[in-house]
Amino acid sequence: MPAPSVPSDIVFALPDVHPAWLPDAAFRPVGSRRLALGTPADGGTPAAFEVLATLRSELDRATAAHGGAVVGPQDAADLLLHLSPAVPTGFRLERSGGRVTVSAADPTALLHGWFHVVRLADAAFASRPGDPDVDEHHAPASALRMLDHWDNVDVHPVMGQVERGYAGGSIFYDAGQVRPDLSRVTAYARLLAAVGVDRIAVNNVNVAAREARLLTDDLDEVARLAAALRPYGVRAHLSVSFAAPMTLGGLATSDPCDEDVRAWWRAAADRVWAEIPDFGGFVVKADSEGQPGPFAYGRDHADGANMLAEAVAPHGGLIHWRAFVYNHTQDWRDRSTDRARAAHDHFAPLDGRFADNVIVQVKHGPLDFQVREPVSPVLAAMPRTRVALELQVTQEYTGQQRHAVYLGPAWSEILRWRPWGDGGATVADVAAPAGGFAAVSNVGDDRFWTGHPLAQANLYAFGRLAWDPTLDTAAVLDEWITLTFPDAPGPLREAVHAILDESWHTYELHTAPLGVGFMVRPGHHYGPDVDGYEYTPWGTYHFADRDGIGVDRTRATGTGFTGQYPAPWRDVYEDRETCPDELLLFFHHVPYTHVLHSGTTVVQHVYDTHFEGVERVRAMVERWEAVAALVPDDIAQRVRERLAEQLRSAVEWRDQVNTYFLRKSGIGDLRGRTIH
Repeated sequence: MPAPSVPSDIVFALPDVHPAWLPDAAFRPVGSRRLALGTPADGGTPAAFEVLATLRSELDRATAAHGGAVVGPQDAADLLLHLSPAVPTGFRLERSGGRVTVSAADPTALLHGWFHVVRLADAAFASRPGDPDVDEHHAPASALRMLDHWDNVDVHPVMGQVERGYAGGSIFYDAGQVRPDLSRVTAYARLLAAVGVDRIAVNNVNVAAREARLLTDDLDEVARLAAALRPYGVRAHLSVSFAAPMTLGGLATSDPCDEDVRAWWRAAADRVWAEIPDFGGFVVKADSEGQPGPFAYGRDHADGANMLAEAVAPHGGLIHWRAFVYNHTQDWRDRSTDRARAAHDHFAPLDGRFADNVIVQVKHGPLDFQVREPVSPVLAAMPRTRVALELQVTQEYTGQQRHAVYLGPAWSEILRWRPWGDGGATVADVAAPAGGFAAVSNVGDDRFWTGHPLAQANLYAFGRLAWDPTLDTAAVLDEWITLTFPDAPGPLREAVHAILDESWHTYELHTAPLGVGFMVRPGHHYGPDVDGYEYTPWGTYHFADRDGIGVDRTRATGTGFTGQYPAPWRDVYEDRETCPDELLLFFHHVPYTHVLHSGTTVVQHVYDTHFEGVERVRAMVERWEAVAALVPDDIAQRVRERLAEQLRSAVEWRDQVNTYFLRKSGIGDLRGRTIH
């Protein structure tokens, strides 16, 4: 088989699109050297050879820009990349005498190895006398590292082009159709390959009528998207509607036990894989927030998921079945109904009944991507089921990419949490070998991909943590800074760290306190509205009254949610004296005068943290102004504008929350600060 040719449609840089963490300058250390790509053996798939062609174009591009050369594999190269069946997963990196060899069994893993060398830069090579030889195996913790896009083909009248999207329109769709030019999609796939993400779902889980047709009438357009992703080894998945046999197929039912329904899905799957041989599978949101599902027919989630699993199994396909299921039309007066309980109540009894190619995708917390909530007990409750951890990169409840909030530390805390206590398995241990990691993407057609240039760090961090959940998130952030701002002077590096390292905690300080959650403006979820959801059907209450605040979720006197956790957490959370302060109001209704472990009362904690949060944001603004001249003007100005809005919003949060607690409790601030 001849060496792969360079594909004509690979895009390295697009006009008016920021390169994120892959600017040309990041390739200088490798591009200035002699590089070689081993000739592939016979027997590869067309998709595999396409990835190899992409890798060759990467080498050509880097050396042309920085004075190196692409040489034959038999020549003395500084870096040799080649395929080897001896590497079971991931890639192997060997360095001997200053020469580096990267080997992998498949082209996508070899591509990941290439980007790893780019990330290491000069450190990949023996640059000083006495540098030791290395022989390292880099394998992802999970084979499933996926991003879900909530993009709509048609512009939704409420949610817009991208639901919970804060970076402009969709990179996939425009004016009711797939974009004619998908070069930006390929550039996006390149960014994902650089951090190890290799699957994406290309449409919204809330599948409307127009989006449903991607499965049938517009399947050729999905094939175009898959083709744009394929050069970088990224596989396409599709969100589908459970009611598709009725809405698209004209059947009278979508009952998963009906043979005509099962046959319809089998035929649909056959068509998809005939058109897209490397297609990944379907993502399903069913019986949740108005989406159709098996409940209409007296069936359960295992019945629904297994019917779809049967249809895709002959093709090696997966079903990602979301566990985000709850009663969204509840009565706020009925305190026996607890939204936090819902996912466990629905799914834990079904453990062991799901097919092997079904992945139950579980939000990291029991509510909805709040800035602070406990880890979902579902992740520990289904040992005989493949479960995936779902995170949210787009910052729906953490500032919507108008605020600089680095979520890496929050995700790391979740991944390292031990449901069975010290010495037990972590959340990462549970999810990685089974269902892996999924997250809601945060990109749009904005010049900076994520609207806020600093929000790129979250997309980068998700990919790196999905590959290796044990990574230090400060080090991951440093990687992103090094790549995004090559040759960044010390003051710039220090300032970005100062702004982002503690930004998640800063956001927590000036928003909803002590794990109570929400307190946001209904609908768009941006900015404070303390009672915004308090009397709605959505089940997101804080139950503040004249005596106290918080939700009683204990077994003794509340909803019993604490009982969904294994020991020791079921008892830690049950007792307000052992419950962590940061989750107190999630699990307990307490007086405003309740003394926290920190030694301060609940109400004084609210005042102190909200004043401190604003001052921290003010310091972030000042740190950026001190170094803004060290970055390009467009980045400097966009970050400056976003930080100004972050400060304005933090002040609004402080004043509304503090005033609310003062008026409810009647207790003043011990420090005599202004509360309105």
